This record gives sequence, structure tokens and C-alpha cells, in this order.
Amino acid sequence: MRPAPTDDAMTATEAWFLQHGLTYFVPERRASVRRALRARRVLPFLVVVAVVATGAGGLVAWFADQLALGPATLASLLVLATLWYALTQLHAGPIVMWALSRTFGSLRTLLPMTTRALPLLLLFITFLFINTEVWQVGSNLSVGALWLTVLLFVLLAFAFLVVRLPEEVDRTDDEVDDALILGACRGTPLEAAAEALVADPGMDPAAHAEVTGFERWNLVIVLMIVQAVQVLLVTLSVFVLLMVFGALLMTEPVMDAWRTAPTHSVPHVDSVSVALLQVATFLSAFSGLYLTVSTVTDETYREQFFGSVMHEMERAVGMRAVYLTLRAR
Repeated sequence: MRPAPTDDAMTATEAWFLQHGLTYFVPERRASVRRALRARRVLPFLVVVAVVATGAGGLVAWFADQLALGPATLASLLVLATLWYALTQLHAGPIVMWALSRTFGSLRTLLPMTTRALPLLLLFITFLFINTEVWQVGSNLSVGALWLTVLLFVLLAFAFLVVRLPEEVDRTDDEVDDALILGACRGTPLEAAAEALVADPGMDPAAHAEVTGFERWNLVIVLMIVQAVQVLLVTLSVFVLLMVFGALLMTEPVMDAWRTAPTHSVPHVDSVSVALLQVATFLSAFSGLYLTVSTVTDETYREQFFGSVMHEMERAVGMRAVYLTLRAR
């Protein structure tokens, strides 16, 4: 039997979802993710990872003779294992790949965004960079302690995004109306279906606009990756500027006057260079955390960092409303 036009549109829409990083919008993929999150599959994996990561952390700390390297290695391996499980078992790979391609495809906007975000940030970071106490703290951190500090800043930034980014999704699905649905479906497999549903007085696709569950987290993950990549690029810019600035101004006499203890230096590398690298890394990681918070809480930053992807989110929410309406029929 030849499939009905509606069935063709549904199949094409599911393929469109997969191509545009909306993996969890497809019911079959959501069911697979639910199975992968069952305790009988997750707990054995976590136990094995915890045992291996603990052993590896202990060995690294023992060989390097730095206690802080143990928990730093343990935390890093846990994060890497979680990412691997999400990419392979939770079907997050297509989501990550689409978000990365979307972000790097709009790199032309990075320079205008950076020129707006960097000035105030650089004033703040420069004040800290020429502060004696910051150099005394940063330059005397061991490799493990610095590693743990950077990890802490990264985890705090992601925790903040996990709490605040769902509000962006809620703000988008609250604004769905017939005009948004028609605009979202234009040029997609659901264009004809959207026009028919909006024209039918007995149908209300906007009633299915609220995004919940795995679909909501699908959009949050996209926003989080886009935000993380943009903040990372700006943070790297700050790191380069601090290294250049420090190489020009931070001389050995200045370091001798500021330092209170010998720097953890690398053989055959000047101690000033090691101290500069440590302080620049510390302040760059802190600036990344500061910028992450600012881009979500400050309306000006929010528009610059999220403006390019908000249209994609509106299109996803509008198409999902039509898709769910057709499934309900």
C-alpha cells in the first residue's frame, strides 16, 4: 500500500530533525536513550569508570609526586567517560556535530562579538593581572592545583548554563503562534501541513508548543555547545593577550619583588615564563566563567552570543508543534 502524504511528511520531518541536530525529537531515538539511562546499564559503567579513574589518578599522583594530580586526573577521566557515554549511547553525537558546524559556520561574527565582549572584560582582567596577590597565588600553584582550579571554573560554568539555559527554551515556546509556526515550517517538509493546520479552525498546533523532557534538553545541549565554543574562543583570545602583555611588562626584577616562594618551574624553561603561563591560564579560565555568567544574565551579551541560534530554536519549536499535531491525528 502506498503511504499517505502525511506519512511521507512525517518520515521526511524525522529525517530533517536528525540532520539538524534534533535527535531527541524523533520518538524512536528517545526510546533508545531511555533504555540507555536505565540503572542496570548506567551503574556498571559508572563503577568500572570510577575504579579505573581512581587507579589512574593514584598512579599519576605517585609518579609525579603531586597529590593534587590525583583528584585532577580522576575528575578529568570521569568527565571524559561521561562525554563518551553521551556521544555513543545517548545519541548526542549528531547534536554535538550540528551545534559545532553551526557555530564554526558563523565565525565571521566572532570578531564583532569579540570587540564588544572583550573591552570591559580586559579592563577587569588587566586590573587583576597587575595585582601582586594574583601573581603570588597563580605562580605558586602546582600543576595539579592549577588543573583542578581550571576544572572547577569549567564545571561551575556548565552548572550555571544547565540552570539558566532552560529558561531560554521556555521563553521561546511561550511565544509560539500561528505566524511563528508558518515561518518555522517554510521550506521544510512540514510547510504544506502547517498551512493546512493553521487554516483549519478545528486545529491548534500552538497547543503542542511547550517543549518538555528529552526534547527540551536537546535544545539546551545545542545552546550549551554554541555558548561553550564561543566563550572558549574569546577565552583563548584573552589568554594570548595576557601572554603578550606579560612578556612585555613582567620582567625578572618585578617577579623577584612579587614572588613569596619559588615558582614550580620546568627544567630548561625560564621561571618567569612558567609563572606567566600559570597566571595567564588561571585568569583566562576565570574570565571564561565570568563571560559565561555575563552572556546569560546581561541582555546585551545575550543577544550577541545567542542571537545567531535563536532563529534555529524557533524553527525547531514550530516544526515540533506541527509534527506532534500530525501524530495526534
